[in-house]
Amino acid sequence: MKKILFVASEAVPFIKTGGLADVVGSLPKCFDKEYFDVRVLIPKYLCIKEEWRNQMTYVDHFYMDYLGKSRYVGILQYVYEGITCYFIDNEEYFSGAKPYGDWYQDLEKFCFFSRAALSALPVIGFQPDVVHCHDWQTALIPVLLKDRFHDGEFFQNMKSVITIHNLKFQGVWDVKTIQKFTCLPDYYFTPDKLEAYKDGNLLKGGIVYADAITTVSDTYAEEIKMPFYGEGLDGLMRARAGSLRGIVNGIDYEEFDPETDSYIDQTYNAKNFRKEKIKNKRALQRELGLNQDEKKFMIGIVSRLTDQKGLDLIQCVIDELCQDDIQLVVLGTGEERYENMFRHYAWKYPDKVSANIYYSEAMSHKIYASCDAFLMPSLFEPCGLSQLMSLRYGTVPIVRETGGLKDTVEPYNEFENKGTGFTFSNYNAHEMLSSIRYAEGIYYDKKREWNKIIDRAMAKDYSWKTSAMKYQELYDWLAGY
Repeated sequence: MKKILFVASEAVPFIKTGGLADVVGSLPKCFDKEYFDVRVLIPKYLCIKEEWRNQMTYVDHFYMDYLGKSRYVGILQYVYEGITCYFIDNEEYFSGAKPYGDWYQDLEKFCFFSRAALSALPVIGFQPDVVHCHDWQTALIPVLLKDRFHDGEFFQNMKSVITIHNLKFQGVWDVKTIQKFTCLPDYYFTPDKLEAYKDGNLLKGGIVYADAITTVSDTYAEEIKMPFYGEGLDGLMRARAGSLRGIVNGIDYEEFDPETDSYIDQTYNAKNFRKEKIKNKRALQRELGLNQDEKKFMIGIVSRLTDQKGLDLIQCVIDELCQDDIQLVVLGTGEERYENMFRHYAWKYPDKVSANIYYSEAMSHKIYASCDAFLMPSLFEPCGLSQLMSLRYGTVPIVRETGGLKDTVEPYNEFENKGTGFTFSNYNAHEMLSSIRYAEGIYYDKKREWNKIIDRAMAKDYSWKTSAMKYQELYDWLAGY
């Protein structure tokens, strides 16, 4: 049996700030338990809800020298849905109100966590064949496995994988600081290792030293070899292309299921959506104070309100868009200018635009279930989960062809009766607007065609099972059989 350890900074249901937590919390459940023993290790943050913290059981503790001090490392355990999850406890590092805060402190905190995670393995008696690390927060682990820990018999044959969820975030600070936090000798701080553009770079170290690198879609794996998407590391990504593969994320098909979803007003499935899905739209229009007209073309946006998500494109054409026979429902928080933009248009077009500047799991499910289309015009999108959820709920995605959006949404072709959504390729506001208007035209004038797009969308399988098979192949290859 192969043993795999996921090490990350967050995992559902314990702590979540983004899609990384969904991956680390959902993927381990999908491996074949006969052949794989997959466990998860994350920090024990004080901001994890008390109900979870109270259920954790103490395993052991030890003291570890770090930055000239002997530091406490507690190990706790909780078995969630058949998966053993370990938690590294140190209140000095993990007691904040949020998992991430001050950049400088985060760098120290996650360097400590990476070292403590490896040091804890002999204590708990779990010797993984593969340590699967995620993003810059755990990128020091592949370096340590080739350095300090490599001489120990326990660690000698361990392989490492690093998954890049978003190359934009790299764990960068000046060389002196990174060297201090990593406790690595000068040898590692050269341009072919952890130094990049005269700074120390944790993610770069992970990419250089990991035995395999994955990212969260095929297209993004190709894009990050180019300067525009490569965030300064495109040369390194090209150099390591032989070890890099894209595996698209999945979503939890039990949590996101229109047939059993307790958040939505009317459940439905691929057979009866023509009659039942519309009841959700009526309920949402009522709840949000929009014009109650079930025939209106309703577009949803559930997103962090940041530049990455293409909101500057929406800003350019939202006035034009609001002249159309549409309704726009927005949910999310982020940059102040975008929050205020949506508030302004909700004030200007109260019967057409609903700006919900907060985040709510329940409201997000209602939007996926109620809207006719879902808009994601991202500048870059390593994978994207919202379009997968909208496909699952029969809400037709309108996306820019980048990263995971390109891999998961097939553009509608009216001549071949193909496609699960509408796409545009250039980062251009009017190209996006013409895609939205093309979708509007099909919705209003060719209802049968529109319903067939929904049929195809709901038939797609983006559950974790498919992705898990590809990860299993990767682990088999790394472990040598």
